[in-house]
Amino acid sequence: MEQVLFQPIVAALISSAIAIRAYKRKSLNLSGAFTGFVVMAIHIGVNYRIGAMLLVFFFSSSKLTKFGEEKKRIVDADFKEGGQRNWIQVMSNSGIATLLVMIVWKLTGFQDKCLDSKESSLVTSLIGGIIGHYCCCNGDTWSSELGILSDSQPRLITTFEPVRKGTNGGVTKAGLLAAAAAGSVIGLTFVLLGFLTTKCTYDVGLKQLLVIPLSAMAGLCGSVIDSLLGATLQFSGFCRVRNKVVGKPGPTVRKISGFSILDNNAVNLVSVLLTAVLTSIACLYIF
Repeated sequence: MEQVLFQPIVAALISSAIAIRAYKRKSLNLSGAFTGFVVMAIHIGVNYRIGAMLLVFFFSSSKLTKFGEEKKRIVDADFKEGGQRNWIQVMSNSGIATLLVMIVWKLTGFQDKCLDSKESSLVTSLIGGIIGHYCCCNGDTWSSELGILSDSQPRLITTFEPVRKGTNGGVTKAGLLAAAAAGSVIGLTFVLLGFLTTKCTYDVGLKQLLVIPLSAMAGLCGSVIDSLLGATLQFSGFCRVRNKVVGKPGPTVRKISGFSILDNNAVNLVSVLLTAVLTSIACLYIF
């Protein structure tokens, strides 16, 4: 009963402090800050370790979004100071995980579980999906934010032809390495906090270390899926008036790649869903 009361209160205090700070620093606008508060409160209130993965994604991504802002301002047609994510962007990057977190809570309560298919294949697959979700989100953000600052010219992932920076589906070696590193950071967070929040048998506990390389692969996989969707189902064109790559066709825009089927939020949502499913399946086989 004490945990039932204490953990949600801690979650509400931490989430409100972070949401207010993010709004003041322009990482989130008002709708994004409110939605972020709700999402964070659910994550932390249900499971500290899952909440930590969300916070690692949020803080690292926010820092990288602000890193090299002057250079990004020149390249990015949709540049916003500080990032200023709205509620749609928050939900596209956390909505699926929030749903999975609530299902995990329904099955396990506030008890943190090891990844162990023999104990519960359903819980293992759900937690695997959450891990994959944030590996994809973190990988995509790190890849985009660091890749655009790379001196190397990006290549379209479908044809490997050189394209302008800011083109959807354009990848660099630095961006792909950043995606793998971003995923491994999520996995490392999950493993390290697990030493404090779970009680696994020796064999099961040792096996949890495999989450780190799995997360690196999930981060890379999520970034590749995102790039493939961006290169094919998301429009990219060069505007000769603004002298920038833009995401919508127009009379002054020369098409580079893709079709206007999905916007950036939809691409994020689909890539997150696919990566979460793949990671969930992988966890069933590995653990």
